[in-house]
Amino acid sequence: MTSPISDLRVLLASMQPVLDDRQVAFVSIDVKAEVSWDPLGPDVVATFREREGLTLIVELNAALKSGVPILFRAAWITLTVHSDLEAVGLTAAFANALGAEGISCNVVAAAYHDHIFVPLADAQRAMAALERLQRDSAAQTSR
Repeated sequence: MTSPISDLRVLLASMQPVLDDRQVAFVSIDVKAEVSWDPLGPDVVATFREREGLTLIVELNAALKSGVPILFRAAWITLTVHSDLEAVGLTAAFANALGAEGISCNVVAAAYHDHIFVPLADAQRAMAALERLQRDSAAQTSR
């Protein structure tokens, strides 16, 4: 495994976005209610406990089968660069690049990579914007 990178210029120049084959859904369930998902089960991508309930990011087909209301259907893009959890500016940079294209994003920073969730219909435009940001950053870094 590589060492985490904190230098913003290096992060942007080497972020290498990858569009995951899986489509996901954001759902929220009452933690006191009986749930049909094992939080560590294969359909669950991520969880986050809030006062209002437990947010789950799950594979879309599992969410559809469950009958739980879907809050957001998303494409999943992973920045494959090993980003340092204390790096400054990466999220702002890609959020600005996506925002300039009118694409909303929801972000999960995990131990090794940043994961970006965008509306399904915007997946290809988001990839193009992220690849352009990487390419432009790499060109500036090499000067």
